[in-house]
Amino acid sequence: MLFTKRLMFICFFQIALIAIPMLGSTIVAQNKEKGPAYTSPPAKDMSFPLMGEFMGSVTSDDGKKQIVGLQIRSIGNDQFDAVAYYGGLPGQPKFNPEPIQMIGKRSGEFVVLSGGPWAIFVENNQCRLVDLQGKSRGQLKRVKRRSPTMHSPAPEGAVILFDGTGTDQFTTAEKTSDDLLMEGADVKPMFQDFNLHVEFRLPYMPYADGQQRGNSGLYLQSRYECQVLDSFALIPKIDGLGALYRFRPPAINMCFPPLVWQTYDVQFTAPRWNADGSKARNATITSWINGVKVQDNVSLPNKTGAGKIEEPLLLPTRFQDHGDPVRFRNIWVVDRGLTSSDFPQKTTKEQIQSAIKLEQLKRKERAKAARKQAADKKRAAAKQKAKIDSAKAKVEQTVKTSSELEKKQPVQKPVSKKPESKPPESKKPTAEKKADKKVPAKATLKPSLKAPQKQPAKKTGETPDS
Repeated sequence: MLFTKRLMFICFFQIALIAIPMLGSTIVAQNKEKGPAYTSPPAKDMSFPLMGEFMGSVTSDDGKKQIVGLQIRSIGNDQFDAVAYYGGLPGQPKFNPEPIQMIGKRSGEFVVLSGGPWAIFVENNQCRLVDLQGKSRGQLKRVKRRSPTMHSPAPEGAVILFDGTGTDQFTTAEKTSDDLLMEGADVKPMFQDFNLHVEFRLPYMPYADGQQRGNSGLYLQSRYECQVLDSFALIPKIDGLGALYRFRPPAINMCFPPLVWQTYDVQFTAPRWNADGSKARNATITSWINGVKVQDNVSLPNKTGAGKIEEPLLLPTRFQDHGDPVRFRNIWVVDRGLTSSDFPQKTTKEQIQSAIKLEQLKRKERAKAARKQAADKKRAAAKQKAKIDSAKAKVEQTVKTSSELEKKQPVQKPVSKKPESKPPESKKPTAEKKADKKVPAKATLKPSLKAPQKQPAKKTGETPDS
């Protein structure tokens, strides 16, 4: 029986080794402090579809209608922050930057916002504004905006840093399975004065806040950080999207909702130096977020944040890794010492359509490759399962055979050895005992001297002697 158990253990251990390659894990980007970080819309998060931008007209007490823009974002546990503006959304012509900050709580498939002159009931595609008396004041419709520089093609003479095909223009870089550049990439060529175009996508991190939420950055010459952060639906901050990190906030917060592609266009002029090592002129930056200027020819007296020290030495531009899955695409740079062009490059309708078609084609190719990979994986799993089933069958047959053999063999009981005892010492019996013991006499008659045996009586008329 012990042999059978050992055999079963060895066989099942071998099956486990065969099965190990079949085990897989679906990894969701998660951090204990930050919570989950989604790079695609979460299917089971009921708060995500309620986030976004809304706009429409609202009737005031005097009967006049005003345009109102609303931005709302999830902060986890069915809680929401929101900010409303008269005149429309940030970046629009009649936008009034005075914010109306609100808070809300989700109930089923809608959110109720409070804190402003009205209560706002936010649904998936629209909002209803109600005053204190319960009277409807207007409706806001969902708005999905696109940057005017999205899909901007690289102008003639530009250096294409990343178009999804490879990372040759970086010393350190990784790309995702869907051909996007990951955070933590260092640009190989170094530039003095340049124009940089970047398209980026922020992750959805509902439980994170501040610098923990969708953080990255463009470190120009490794010294000057143009901040990348999910600061959607917040007032402009010195460390928010579009800020020159901890030096100057953006003139306007042009952050779009997370998981929406956005653009960052930066015009950089490097500092100038004297022969004695002293600085002759500061570096300057002009930048645009989603086509709207947020920094205008700002002079930088020194590095920003954790940037490298200023000195007359070129350093690479870096895409900061802050631990959040920020994604990048369509990155190009114009070295203004070699060529010049209009900047930023606003895309035409035809260019946008062409870029969308190309992206759709790439998406189909990726889907086709994913289907092939899934089919190959399924076949491999079936093959592996067949191998495991075969191994199981062999184990069962081996165990069955060994059990039958054990049953056929006689069970030998263990023989217990009695301890050897010393013979008792001979003692002369007493006279009384000798008298009591009588040895019976044995018969010593020989066969020839035996008494004649009587024969059985015969039938009638016969006598024993006859």
